[in-house]
Amino acid sequence: MTLNPLEPETSGTDLADWPLHRLAPLIRARTLSASALVGACIDRIARTDGRLHAFIDLWAADAMAAAARADTEIAAGRYLGPLHGVPLALKDLVEVQGRRTTVGSAFWRERVSDCTATVATRLEAAGAILLGKLHMVEFAFGGWGTNPRLGAPMNPWDLVHHRSPGGSSSGSGVAVAAGMVVASIGSDTGGSVRIPASMNGVVGLKPTAASVSTHGVFPLSQILDSIGPLARSVEDAALVFQAIRGPDLRDAATSLAPMGDALSGLKRPIGGLRLGRVQAAQLPGVDPEVAQAVAAAVEVLRGLGAVVDDIALPRPPIDYCRGASHIIRTEGYANLRHVIHSDSDDFGPAVRARVLAGQGGSATDYAATLIERREDTTAMGAVLAGFDAILLPTTVMAAPRLDRIDEDHMPLSDLTRFVNYLGLCALALPCGVTSEGMPVSVQIVGKAFTEDLLLRIGWAYEQATTWHQRLPDLRSLTS
Repeated sequence: MTLNPLEPETSGTDLADWPLHRLAPLIRARTLSASALVGACIDRIARTDGRLHAFIDLWAADAMAAAARADTEIAAGRYLGPLHGVPLALKDLVEVQGRRTTVGSAFWRERVSDCTATVATRLEAAGAILLGKLHMVEFAFGGWGTNPRLGAPMNPWDLVHHRSPGGSSSGSGVAVAAGMVVASIGSDTGGSVRIPASMNGVVGLKPTAASVSTHGVFPLSQILDSIGPLARSVEDAALVFQAIRGPDLRDAATSLAPMGDALSGLKRPIGGLRLGRVQAAQLPGVDPEVAQAVAAAVEVLRGLGAVVDDIALPRPPIDYCRGASHIIRTEGYANLRHVIHSDSDDFGPAVRARVLAGQGGSATDYAATLIERREDTTAMGAVLAGFDAILLPTTVMAAPRLDRIDEDHMPLSDLTRFVNYLGLCALALPCGVTSEGMPVSVQIVGKAFTEDLLLRIGWAYEQATTWHQRLPDLRSLTS
């Protein structure tokens, strides 16, 4: 395993591989046109997506027209900000009026949205160019990234074996890693932004559930769902998060969301921050190569001046999965009960079984889980009170081959689901590679509404490392 690459696999000339925070100033200065950037991403999609299968719908002509309008606006002095003219894409559960939204299900392959999600509206208001919709696990209900009816995207770090792209925002992770888009939007109910970020070697921010509106996003669990960006760097994730965060009258849960500024304090030093390292005894099943890479990341943060101490959580992260799973199953069934009993063969059998499992519980059982969740949240709050954030692996393993997974067992969410269940926020970012060349990710977890602090810690880490600069070798697809 490599812990400090001397020659990171970084981009040199292809615009499709550049990070948002480098592209935005060029577009603002009109050194680079939005049309050229969008064209470069469309070209990358044309060359690679036949194999990688990240997009379910590509709006190429409309995107090029929007890019031309952005160039005109910028030339006229109407620059909207760092997302202006930048191509992004949406997980296919984000509604866009008049566009197809399948929620990853072949059963809904012809479903057309009658509204537009707040997150899409805010991105467009910031000047972003929406390139299309991205594949996902059916109904967002799975962590491996599989979809037997509409197809699983291919992890771009291994073009020989079909490895897990992570789920459920599978296409969102693959599209960013492969340079098809500058950033993407995913949803996270138990890890579905962070797991694809981990599997594909990109950055993923899971905000506090109430930080970003879920209006117009098809729900799996109204209590646990959150919307967040996947990007090539922490600064890129901060730029997208800043555009989509904040209260929305169409989503009452966001009424408590603070209108913070993810950028103003992003580059402040982290010296003196107190970070808790989750002890190995509470992290069963973590692959040794993953543990080694995360331990090295912890030492980098210590070297940057953070005070790192071991922390004992009230319960191991995996112990919270039972309560989280009960909520997800129950609410998932409630949201899909009008379609899931159809005798159609369009549903994937594993996801259908997960959804149907939610009809078996009683109202009393569900209420008891919510009561236990409140108690668990209080207990975790007491432990976290003395820390600014905690550190642990994002996933217990790097991306496995899909021909070796068990759909009835999803260990990829063992270390992520507790964050949703307890109302926390988290940032996943690359911190190493395995001996097979697959990315490894460290997870920085914070108290509710501390996204800006997590981004600050992640930005500091990136300045001392080069893992986020690595790119998959796609030459066999693009030549």
